[in-house]
Amino acid sequence: MQKAKKKIIISGGGTGGHIFPAIAIANALKAKLGEVDILFIGAQDKMEMEKVPKAGYPIEGLWISGLQRSLSAKNLSFPFKLISSLRKAGKIIKEFKPDLVIGVGGFASGPTLYKAAKMGIPTMIQEQNSYPGITNIILSKRVDKICVAYDNMEKHFPKDKIILTGNPVRKEVVEIAGKRPRALEFFGLSDNKPVVLVVGGSLGARTINEAIEENLKVFVENDIQLIWQTGKGYFPKAEAALLDLNNPGLKTYDFITEMDMAYAAADVVVSRAGAIAISELCAVKKPIILVPSPFVAEDHQTKNALALVTYNAAILVKDADQKEKLMPELLNLVQDEEHRNKLQSNITSLAINDATDAIVGVAMTLFK
Repeated sequence: MQKAKKKIIISGGGTGGHIFPAIAIANALKAKLGEVDILFIGAQDKMEMEKVPKAGYPIEGLWISGLQRSLSAKNLSFPFKLISSLRKAGKIIKEFKPDLVIGVGGFASGPTLYKAAKMGIPTMIQEQNSYPGITNIILSKRVDKICVAYDNMEKHFPKDKIILTGNPVRKEVVEIAGKRPRALEFFGLSDNKPVVLVVGGSLGARTINEAIEENLKVFVENDIQLIWQTGKGYFPKAEAALLDLNNPGLKTYDFITEMDMAYAAADVVVSRAGAIAISELCAVKKPIILVPSPFVAEDHQTKNALALVTYNAAILVKDADQKEKLMPELLNLVQDEEHRNKLQSNITSLAINDATDAIVGVAMTLFK
C-alpha cells in the first residue's frame, strides 16, 4: 500500500534571516521525503512573498506586522491584523490539512503556530537567536519541539522540548573551498590586495552604510578592495559615491545573490549580527566584525554577537559607536594577520555543519 504524501506548512519571514533558513529546511525535507507538499505562510508585502516563489514553493500571505516598541499609530491596527491573521491561518490549515507545521520566526509564524497547535497538529519552532522573541516564548508552551542554535535556552523554553540543532544555512552559500580565484574574477578584483565584504543584512543597514561611505577614501589610500551590499534603499547613494571615486577595487550592490562568491573573495567581513548571518560566517570561517542592529526585539543581535565575542571569535562594534570605531577596527584587522588567524581559528570551532539535517530529523519524529 502506497504511503500518503506528507503535507507540511512552514511559516515565518520578514527578513532573509528567516526566509533563507526556511527554504533550506524545505529543500532538505523534500530531499528526505521525496513526495511532499510544502506550503509557506508569510506576511503580506514582506520579502518572503517574492523569495519563496522564486525558490519554487507556493506561499499564502497574512495581514500581520509586529508591535512597534515606541508609541505609534501603527499599533492601533495591530489587534485587527492579529484577528484577521488568526482567521486566515485557521482557514488555510483546515483546507491544506498539514501533517506538521514549522515556525521559523517572523510575524506570520505566531498566528499560524497558535492555530495549528490549538487544532492538535504537530508543531515545532526553529529558534535562531540566543535570545528569543516574546512570540516564540509564548508559543513554546504550546508547540511539541523547539530546535535551538545556542546553549542554555532552558532559561526561555521548557527544557524537555529543546533540541540543540544549530541554524540551517544554505549549502550552496557556505561551500566556498577553492572558489577564491573564480570569486575575485567574478567581482573584477585583484588577487594581491585584501578584500573586505560589508553586508548589512538582506534589507541593508543605514548606519553601516553611512560609515562605509564616509570612509571610502580610506579604502583607496590603504589599497583595500571592497564588496559592499547596501540594500535597495541606500544603493543609489552608494553607487553615486563610487562613481565619483572611479576606483575599480570598490564594488557596490543592492543585494548579492552569489553570496558564496562574496564569502570566497573576502579576507574580512563586516556584518550585522542576525543569527543566520552568524551561522553562515561560522561555516565559511572568516574573520568578522559584527555591528548588531539596535532596532530588533530584545536587542537579540547584541546577544548573538556576544556569544561569539566570549570565545574571541569575532570583534563587536556597537551601532552607536560605528562612526568612530568601525574603520579603525577594520584597518587594524586587515593589517594584523595574526589577529585574523586567531579569530578564524576560534570561529571555525563554533560552526555546526549538519543543522538542517538535524532539524529534519526532529521533524520526522513528529509525524503521526
